[in-house]
Amino acid sequence: MRALHKENHLIERIGWLRAAVLGANDGLISTSSLIVGVAAATNASHEILVAGVAGLVAGAMSMAAGEY
Repeated sequence: MRALHKENHLIERIGWLRAAVLGANDGLISTSSLIVGVAAATNASHEILVAGVAGLVAGAMSMAAGEY
């Protein structure tokens, strides 16, 4: 029986790059949307900062769990 030949294609090797670019884009859009929404609701810079950091941490944990 002959062994099947497996070709290595470029798209298989750069899958991590696609995930990184799409993840970064998703993180930037969702975090900036959260900050704009909170900034529209309040003028307190501390609350805007806390909401932004919380959004960043939640997004990072979500992406990590999704990739795992």
